[in-house]
Amino acid sequence: MAAALPQQPAQQLALAGTPYPRQKYALAALAVRERPGYRVATSPEACTTQEMLAAVIGGEQQIELAQALMTKFVSLRNLYHARPEELAEIPGIGLAKAAQIKAALVLGSKLNAEQVERPQINSPTDIAALVQEEMSLLAEEHLRVILLNQRNFVLDIIDLYKGSVNSSQIRVGEVFEGAIRLKASAIVVCHNHPTGMADPSPDDIAVTRAIVQAGKLLDIQCLDHLIIGQAGKFVSLKERGLGAL
Repeated sequence: MAAALPQQPAQQLALAGTPYPRQKYALAALAVRERPGYRVATSPEACTTQEMLAAVIGGEQQIELAQALMTKFVSLRNLYHARPEELAEIPGIGLAKAAQIKAALVLGSKLNAEQVERPQINSPTDIAALVQEEMSLLAEEHLRVILLNQRNFVLDIIDLYKGSVNSSQIRVGEVFEGAIRLKASAIVVCHNHPTGMADPSPDDIAVTRAIVQAGKLLDIQCLDHLIIGQAGKFVSLKERGLGAL
């Protein structure tokens, strides 16, 4: 008769009627008041990015998973652009939880765009406050047209072009289509530079000049063209005296 194989520690525990030891996660070692969910509920402004991410993830592994996500993606910006499939590559995330994380990030980016009252545009800073948070996160160039009434209150924001924004692709007539439809008195043009730099190119200036000239013919003034970079950077062509503004 063959000799019995030596039993592993877990087998010995099971045979002795003792349950397998459960893996201990960092959450279990924290007092309730120190746990991410409690801290976000009571003082969200004082929470770290990792704590807020852990609260979104939830579950016993939330702290370890939040740490793993930030280690892999480094920044919230990278996390925002990551596909759910990429998030789910981390063991313990899964597609359902990845979708949950993406939803939280996108909701945060939309918060600034949601306006209870129509904002009024009086300066380049007002324009930047309206579009910069979302447009600075875009991975591709977008050109948007802000439509204004006679008192410079925003009527609508139209996402007109996506991809390479240059004079060979932009049809000036399309820039004014929404303004004509809503009887806007003025427009502001905005586009982002995914490279992060906000300095206008010669093509940006040429596009602006063409839009300004067309606006004069239509009696719809182009008040400014804002270029959105990253890290709070933006350039107003009007302030720089470029593009016939």
